[in-house]
Amino acid sequence: MTQLSITSEYGVLGVRDVDFALERLPPSPDLVELVERHRVVSWALPRGLRASVTLLPHPCVNLVLDRGNLAVAGVGRERFTYAYVGEGRVFGTKFRPGAFLPFLGEPVSSITDVTMPASRLWGSPADELAASPTGDVPALVDRVEGFLRARWPESDPNVALVGGIVSALLRDRSTSRVEDVVERFGIAPRTLQRLFARYLGVSPKWVLRRYRLHEAAARLAAEQDRPWAEVAAELGYFDQSHFIRDFTAAIGLTPVAYAQACRTQQEPISA
Repeated sequence: MTQLSITSEYGVLGVRDVDFALERLPPSPDLVELVERHRVVSWALPRGLRASVTLLPHPCVNLVLDRGNLAVAGVGRERFTYAYVGEGRVFGTKFRPGAFLPFLGEPVSSITDVTMPASRLWGSPADELAASPTGDVPALVDRVEGFLRARWPESDPNVALVGGIVSALLRDRSTSRVEDVVERFGIAPRTLQRLFARYLGVSPKWVLRRYRLHEAAARLAAEQDRPWAEVAAELGYFDQSHFIRDFTAAIGLTPVAYAQACRTQQEPISA
């Protein structure tokens, strides 16, 4: 079964020399209902050189294998910086927005802004998976997918409902307000808020703003000389002060300062 990606491809902030490799891998067909993708980030830096990357997270839960530790990372509301040195690799499995609740068994809001050992949820088998030889990437994907299959939850129709709403927030420019979602999907505002709190751990307004800011940052990085007010208007921001406030809070720089940093290929932001 093929399903449309419902997460943004953006999220890496700034423009700089690429000192890591990012590989995105689709899940096996029987897992696509809940799993968006796997990804592998790898690097090999010269001795004495350190690097970092700053990310603006998506509204997704991730399973992350990093330096022998397997963790469940809830939705992060703030940008974060990952520093790396020498040679290394991080493997991640990104669940579809709202799709981790059937695994977790409680509101996903309970792990918003939380990264916890996977063993807290799955016990010693998670530690055994983390300690197993990593091997090549296909073998690692097979082991992680086998682990998930052994714990595959019962189907939950709300996962597809939440996913459809998130897809509209990402792709449909006519959906620029929470009120548009209420009207389009015929869901009462309180019901919508409860669904998002339970399945995503963040509000519909937060998701809409995050996706727009992902795209704004990407456009300003790619078209540094373009007036930021044009970008804001195209993304549904008709109040320029509102855009500046949202952008600066999320990115850490004003739109003008961010575009300037990207123009000079500085590393403009950090958490």
